[in-house]
Amino acid sequence: MFLTVSTTDLVTQIARQIAEAIVNGQLKPGARLTELQLSREFGTSRAPVREAARLLESQGLVVFSPRRGFFVRTLTAADLRDIYELRIGLELHAADLALTRVGADDIAGLERQIETLYRLADEGSIESQIFEDFIFHRMLCTASGNARLLKVYDGLAMELRAGITLIGKLYDDPHRIAETHVPIVEALKKGDREELREALHYHIAAAQDAVVTLFDGIERDSA
Repeated sequence: MFLTVSTTDLVTQIARQIAEAIVNGQLKPGARLTELQLSREFGTSRAPVREAARLLESQGLVVFSPRRGFFVRTLTAADLRDIYELRIGLELHAADLALTRVGADDIAGLERQIETLYRLADEGSIESQIFEDFIFHRMLCTASGNARLLKVYDGLAMELRAGITLIGKLYDDPHRIAETHVPIVEALKKGDREELREALHYHIAAAQDAVVTLFDGIERDSA
């Protein structure tokens, strides 16, 4: 599953690969991170694997159980509701900043990203489309010019991707994902703050409702 790592910054490399395995669904919720097995796969001692697990714990992707070890975190509907509420506040602030800092190249990049979302919807590439959806929003956060804000977004996106991977979709119609990005870019181009905030809030809140509802269903079925 994993690639061997170089001796430079072992902990970060290991954490990144484990995180991607969680986000992509290769490591399922509740799966135990076995230090010995992982150290063999990475070609390292157990110490950097343990430190990587602690790093992922701080990022909310794994949990630690005394005398048992580290396990992939099992997200709940309540967890996802909380994450989306934080994401809405973060991206609305990013949009406010972007209004005064965004350039023509940024706008063009966002428009190309919407074209990518439409293309992937036509192809039925749902997992790829979900990934590119997060790329769009990362581009918006990048346009804010605030590196700390972008770092927080990356952490939230990692958790959300792990949750959405379990349900495999955001909307029944994947074209809706692409369509709801268009008003965001149009408002950004016009420099209309209220219109931008309304479009962005609608887009993220609609995703929140869809994801949380699906997770509520999963929790009821497993109860």
